[in-house]
Amino acid sequence: MSYKDTKMYSILSNKCPHCHEGNFFEDNNPYKLKTFAHMNNRCPVCNEDFKRETGFYFGATYVSYALTVAFGVGLYILLSVIGNMDTVPFLITFSILLIILLPVFYRLARLTWINMFVGYKKTNKAN
Repeated sequence: MSYKDTKMYSILSNKCPHCHEGNFFEDNNPYKLKTFAHMNNRCPVCNEDFKRETGFYFGATYVSYALTVAFGVGLYILLSVIGNMDTVPFLITFSILLIILLPVFYRLARLTWINMFVGYKKTNKAN
């Protein structure tokens, strides 16, 4: 089993959870702010449906919350406990970084959520 066969590959590489080949989001760059949330309706390679039923991605908000909490706790330990930073500068730093990382967390949450429900099926390509 290679890294490409894992769900982590699909999540971190913006790939279809079913075939790990086609892109989930239209553009790989999360910082193109006009299009960072535009998803493909279907996988261009295996035709997996990304749109699902209405409200499917509501669950991704819980994943986003978990990512935010984990990031906040990690940053707190790094800056406040190890780096002796006071609370107010920490909160300002955390807020600024959270705004900057919002497009990344949004995408990671959606990709994580759909990967919980769609299994990977390795395709054999004929050469």
